[in-house]
Amino acid sequence: TVIRAAILIQNWYRFTMARLEMRRRYSLSIFQSIEYADEQDQLQLSNFFTFMLDHCVHPDSVSHIFTSPSVSQMVDEGLCLTEFERKIDVPDSYYGPRLSFPLTVEDANALLHAFRNEQLLHARYVLQLLCETRKVLKEMPNITHLSTSYSREITVCGDLHGNLDDLLLIFYKNGLPSEQNRYVFNGDFVDRGKNSMEILIILFAFLLIYPNDLHLNRGNHEDYIMNLRYGFTKEVSKKYKDHGKQILCLLREVFSWLPLATIIDSKVLILHGGISDTTDLDFLNALERNKVRDHIHVGVILCSLKKFSSTNAKIELFALGKEMAAILDILWSDPRSQKGCTPNKRRGGGCYFGPDVTAKLFERYNLKMLIRSHEFKPEGYEISHDGKVITLFSASNYYEEGSNRGAYIKLNPELIPRFVQYQVSKYTRRQNLRERVGTIESSALKSLREKIYAHRSELTSAFAQYDLNGTGKISVNDWAAAMESVLQLELPWRMLRSQLAQMNPDGEVDFMSCFYDLKIGQPIKEVQPALVETLCRYRKDLEIVFNIIDKDHSGLISLDEFGQTWKLFTSHLGIDVDDGSLDKLVLSIDYNKDGHIDFNEFLEAFHVVHRLEKKTN
Repeated sequence: TVIRAAILIQNWYRFTMARLEMRRRYSLSIFQSIEYADEQDQLQLSNFFTFMLDHCVHPDSVSHIFTSPSVSQMVDEGLCLTEFERKIDVPDSYYGPRLSFPLTVEDANALLHAFRNEQLLHARYVLQLLCETRKVLKEMPNITHLSTSYSREITVCGDLHGNLDDLLLIFYKNGLPSEQNRYVFNGDFVDRGKNSMEILIILFAFLLIYPNDLHLNRGNHEDYIMNLRYGFTKEVSKKYKDHGKQILCLLREVFSWLPLATIIDSKVLILHGGISDTTDLDFLNALERNKVRDHIHVGVILCSLKKFSSTNAKIELFALGKEMAAILDILWSDPRSQKGCTPNKRRGGGCYFGPDVTAKLFERYNLKMLIRSHEFKPEGYEISHDGKVITLFSASNYYEEGSNRGAYIKLNPELIPRFVQYQVSKYTRRQNLRERVGTIESSALKSLREKIYAHRSELTSAFAQYDLNGTGKISVNDWAAAMESVLQLELPWRMLRSQLAQMNPDGEVDFMSCFYDLKIGQPIKEVQPALVETLCRYRKDLEIVFNIIDKDHSGLISLDEFGQTWKLFTSHLGIDVDDGSLDKLVLSIDYNKDGHIDFNEFLEAFHVVHRLEKKTN
């Protein structure tokens, strides 16, 4: 009897753990699929900017989108430190770190102490730090070569994405950067998390103190347009209201000078995304990386190629296009187990590269290992391509508290990687496993429901194609097929059905129940439902476009600019929306009737509201 009871308990435990693991995995799949779909939309914005230049009535009014003033335009580069010191006062009431250049280890420690206590570094010191960082980066090659012979080990870190606690934990466990403790940080320092600015300040400070011992590779999020979408621009503007524009301008240039890759002992290649079948390290090392400032250049190049008749100009632009493609590949690509090299359709940029592509590059350059980041991994790392490719992700709790571990790698002179995993756990220790999985699942389903509601019209049409008799009910298979055809998220829709839609006793899905618990917030009730859904669906894209048009970062644009941009946007996407309805809406938002609207406030009004929050245990 005791043995039988033990077996029953063991089977129950295994079943319970398997169900929890299944829920955890599909929740993480939801997060990742939505993330990739969002990145795809982001890269496709470049096509709109091309369209915008081609069709804008006054092209000069939007030409500033593709250029940013350099440091030399803002202030003489050689006088950067003194100029900012002269122009920006630091009041006596400021109790944060006071930096003097050249920086010392004491300055870095002061920054760490201040940020642990949630203090801000004064804007003057931020600008001075960025100027000095740019000078150092400008002297660095595109591909940095390191050797383990000068130190016992080199530590490699992946994406941090604004999670300051992860960086502080790494330094606590592994020690601060120094001549004896060298680091390589492999891009994506910013966006998503709330402390991207603090991470940059710490990394740049240690770079200035130890330029030969701390190394930074560029990631796909060290990019002006990505920062508009994923939060870093808002973070800077919020923390540095008076000098945010100058800081963002300098950051755009600093990012353009970040090295593209690092090679250790001529054997280990470290870059952010991956490779393609055309990746040429010699070409990457020779190109002028600062010319490729951000991914918006794709649209500029395509547009300019149409307009320039000069052969020399076209040759120059084709060369820039080739450089852009090479950089997109190393910043955006992902490994796959299948052979070959195919376009990365899930992300919208870069490629999927197989083990044969890895082997070919290794043979050409006599490499042993590729360390890349760029992809969320539940355990903080993953090994693929027969041990040749390592994916490293250092942002723990990336999607939700408890969703994943972070990791870093220590490489010894034998180039044998040692993985160190960790998880910042402010709250997760108070929860048991079931509660942690429930929190992750609930957050994932909330994001998915918002995505579903933003595509309500398309989904309703897709459902109707299977509902030939107009019953409002379709089979589970048809429901799953309709969901995938519209959303294209590659999710296990049959498994998710119970969380998203109701089923009648006959086993058919009430497809309109997908939308029961949701509605779209809107500022006035009279707006056409089609217009509301369009604004909700494209809210992030429109926010980026309007932020770019907003030259002075005031958050205000004229009604004419708003109307012209909206018409171009809907025309480019082939959306049929009544202009009169939009005009009525915009006029109602111009509260003080001065001909301008606060577009961030306007767009924020159109978001999905959850009428009922379903709690998942």
